[in-house]
Amino acid sequence: MTAIMCVAESFSMAGFATYAALLPLFQREWGLSNTEAGLIGGIIFAGYMTAVPVLAALTDRVDSRRIYLVAALLSATGALGFSLFAQGLWSAMVCQFLIGAGMGGTYMPGLKTLTDPLSGAAQARATAFYNACFGVGSSTSIFVGGYLGYHHGWHIAYVFGAIGPVVAALMVNLLMPRGRTRAAGTAAHALLDFRPVLANRSTRYYILGYAVHSYELFAQRAWMVAFLAYSATLQPAGAIAGALSAATLAALINLCGPLMSVTGNELALRFGSQRVIFGFMSASGLLACGLGYTAGLPSAVVFTVMCVHYGLMLGDTAALTAGAIGSAHPDQRGAMMAVYSFTGFSAALMAPLVFGVVLDIAGGNRSTVAWGLAYASIGIFGALAPIARWLNKKYNKNN
Repeated sequence: MTAIMCVAESFSMAGFATYAALLPLFQREWGLSNTEAGLIGGIIFAGYMTAVPVLAALTDRVDSRRIYLVAALLSATGALGFSLFAQGLWSAMVCQFLIGAGMGGTYMPGLKTLTDPLSGAAQARATAFYNACFGVGSSTSIFVGGYLGYHHGWHIAYVFGAIGPVVAALMVNLLMPRGRTRAAGTAAHALLDFRPVLANRSTRYYILGYAVHSYELFAQRAWMVAFLAYSATLQPAGAIAGALSAATLAALINLCGPLMSVTGNELALRFGSQRVIFGFMSASGLLACGLGYTAGLPSAVVFTVMCVHYGLMLGDTAALTAGAIGSAHPDQRGAMMAVYSFTGFSAALMAPLVFGVVLDIAGGNRSTVAWGLAYASIGIFGALAPIARWLNKKYNKNN
């Protein structure tokens, strides 16, 4: 089941990072400012956060495979619409919104389909592999979307983005068992009443941690190709940045995520989730605050630093999600995932836009200082994680 859902997840994300892979192309072709480019990159998360409260919560009442099917077709519609109709800022935003809304009904409902039959360490490990494959899906989307876009045109790249979710929907609905729903006769809260979830103090901590994690992670994903493309302009001929495209380098960097996600979860099972989560969050935040200033360093150094940063960012993701799932009552798992995803992707919505605004205000995407400040704007919250941990310990001691 884990293998099926991981492969399906990767297919479902075929159009997720296509825009990020082709961002420099769209900026040239459509004359987008950094702020406008960040808005298109972030609107996918607005679609996600609009859909996920309803679609994820519905999985407590409706077979999650059915939710997955409808949502995957919505993602396919958005990607195909981008290929056929996108002509600039507003039309691209509409299509990106639909792709994001579809993800709202595939990512967490897919995780619920996988974890419902499991418990304990098996559930945590399945969650880790599923989360890790988000990185595989992102890498595939960046690499294939970038290759098709730069060699055959961005219209073709988005056709691939439409095919993937359809394949995923068929796999889940034909090969996975029926999802768990609330037992007959069990009292049910209103569909969008998330008070029972938020009343769980342990769950609240995981939700807040996921928001900080998502803010840094999704801004990095949205602007990674553009940063690598800028860094390449500062490199001498024959450097790695000239041998490989920015989109290919970004896809390789994304592949650091799956290994670190699984590793982080294993460390959390052995040493405790709080220590591991705060450790990775602090390290990635501190590194992000200096990452943008590395643009002019040798390309191999830039690539290595970005790999390390990306790995640190993904080190806490599976531990956060597995902890959140384990903290929720089985009958409230879908509702918990709705709140968890909504909060995380709300942060993800803002991050690419804030990054672009800082980049514009600080001097534009031809300024290393501007890139440094833009990256610091997404790393600051992780860098402050030690203070949050100290406050949490103090609260626990006093209560």
